[in-house]
Amino acid sequence: MARGGRDKDTDEPERRCIVTGEVQPKAGLIRFVVGPEGQVVPDVLGRLPGRGIYVEAVTASIDKAARKNLFSRAAKRQVTVAEGMAALIEAQLIRRVTDLLSMARKAGDAVTGYEKVKDMLAKGQARVLIQASDGSERGKTKLRPPGDETDSFIGCLTSGEIGLAFGRERAIHAALAAGGLTSRVVEEAARLAGFRGHSGGNSAVKDTKDA
Repeated sequence: MARGGRDKDTDEPERRCIVTGEVQPKAGLIRFVVGPEGQVVPDVLGRLPGRGIYVEAVTASIDKAARKNLFSRAAKRQVTVAEGMAALIEAQLIRRVTDLLSMARKAGDAVTGYEKVKDMLAKGQARVLIQASDGSERGKTKLRPPGDETDSFIGCLTSGEIGLAFGRERAIHAALAAGGLTSRVVEEAARLAGFRGHSGGNSAVKDTKDA
């Protein structure tokens, strides 16, 4: 498995991380560009113009790149890095995953609620099981991913983040069918999981039948 929570696939475009020196698939890295005033700008979507600078999607590596002046070295000029860069990137990754999950819901490819998720799994319609990192372990063990957990389980989101994607305060369980957005949700969630060290929260919340 490559860093950033992804399995390495040699068919994917690859870039070198400026911290580890390792060549990895782009999907497991965070892209940065240097803005017009010499500021380092995270480009989570990979769309900003300019030469890309890549760091693995790991909080400690982002912090090290800033602390050791590695961005300036990669850019071959002095650049500035905003305070709290890692927190900013994490917020952008969360927004990316929840936006994609919300789009999947609107397309009819995602459901939430214990009974709905259980039914989708039982019928073999679920491609991915999503469970809140801060949900009760007892409640979560009642449902199992539909396949290999490396690509059929997402556990890095909190109940509040899953709830946001479904227009509610919180949600513990959700499932994705094999729709067009599912692979993108899985890919972005893997990057967030790597960034969070496969942890999205540590305070258990009460599990409910409809959560």
